[in-house]
Amino acid sequence: MKAKGLHIRISERRLNKIRMYAANKEKTITQIIEDYIDRLPTSPSFLALRNRD
Repeated sequence: MKAKGLHIRISERRLNKIRMYAANKEKTITQIIEDYIDRLPTSPSFLALRNRD
């Protein structure tokens, strides 16, 4: 799987919060975000779109 980029705008407070959380868990911010995304439920409509590719 090829990695893609994601650019988001968040407040400095939130950025500092995720930086501190990632450091405490000894993970990168990318790893933290990927972990949370992987926990999202997958809907049947998403699976249908994914299987078309």
